[in-house]
Amino acid sequence: MPKMKTHSGAKKTFRVTGSGKIMHERAGKRHLLERKSSRVTRRLSTEQAAKPTVAMTAKRMLGLK
Repeated sequence: MPKMKTHSGAKKTFRVTGSGKIMHERAGKRHLLERKSSRVTRRLSTEQAAKPTVAMTAKRMLGLK
């Protein structure tokens, strides 16, 4: 049986913590930042834990479980 390949987009999007949680960056921080308030851009800078359904898909794409 061939080796599992990691999904290239998933490895750039998701990160696995030491406890096994899947983290990702928040959407809305790529462009059109001048009109967004500093409060909003700071809030968008933090990482967020993925929801269970997204985490399950991400784990499969990353070759975990």
